[in-house]
Amino acid sequence: MNGILNVLKPPGMTSHDLVSFVRRTLKIKKAGHTGTLDPGAAGVMVVCLGRSTRIARFISGDEKEYRAEITFGGSTDTGDSFGEVTAEHDASNLNEAAVKACLPFFTGNINQVPPMVSALKRQGRKLYELARAGQFVERQARAVTIKSLEYISGAGWGRPRPVALLHLTCSKGTYVRTLCEDIGNYLGCGAHMSFLVRTRAGSFCISESYTLEDIKNAAGNISTMLVTMDNVLAGLPPVKVKNGAVAAVSSGSKLYLPGVAALPDGLADGVLVRLQGPEGLLAVAETARDPEDSSRIFFKPVCVLV
Repeated sequence: MNGILNVLKPPGMTSHDLVSFVRRTLKIKKAGHTGTLDPGAAGVMVVCLGRSTRIARFISGDEKEYRAEITFGGSTDTGDSFGEVTAEHDASNLNEAAVKACLPFFTGNINQVPPMVSALKRQGRKLYELARAGQFVERQARAVTIKSLEYISGAGWGRPRPVALLHLTCSKGTYVRTLCEDIGNYLGCGAHMSFLVRTRAGSFCISESYTLEDIKNAAGNISTMLVTMDNVLAGLPPVKVKNGAVAAVSSGSKLYLPGVAALPDGLADGVLVRLQGPEGLLAVAETARDPEDSSRIFFKPVCVLV
């Protein structure tokens, strides 16, 4: 069984548990996700099955979209509503206009310090494991991109703990809880992320995701729910491989022009392409030039899919 499944993760379930559910329900050995969601968060989880796990790295870097609820007036040690309150402020003077006005400061290329509850590793251990053991370490700020940040609605203005709903489009590696904390600190009242929904991961949208119940009910006919590798990699330029070169490509050998049936114009060096054989997708490859003859282009498979 090969393909990509767009799953709607419910809150209260870890990403690991969701993959285990898919593996167990579909009775398959190989499955993996392309990006974690916090246990308390909900939304799109992209799960690759069988050989499709090989292309997870080409999906994990896609931009994401989220709906995030931010609660002002209280900070927690985890940056979300599941942590212990570390500071409280009366945010009754905060208003909708002030929240809207600050959002441009957090749009574009920004730096974030990853939270201690993240899955990043330090000396082989995940940060959240260190946090659970009471160990806290310095973290380097990382560059991320907030492509758009929009105010959707708010409630409780004039009260100590108002809330706002934000919609954002961001790069891989963005920590939304950190964004909520930074907005609260900027406004001088503190804040934490009180709920999070991932509405899109690359080309996978929440409107097209399947619930766990859907997957359970369709376990015997899951193929109708799967997105093919061809569709997921459709954004890569196609290079058609001659039948006589299929075996070499399938073994990971470089593909030179004599083995190419057709290719797009204007391919630059270092570009990822999909190698297509007469019967379908063979590999993802990178364009390169022969160091001894710069006019000689070839394609080096970086991920064989047959």
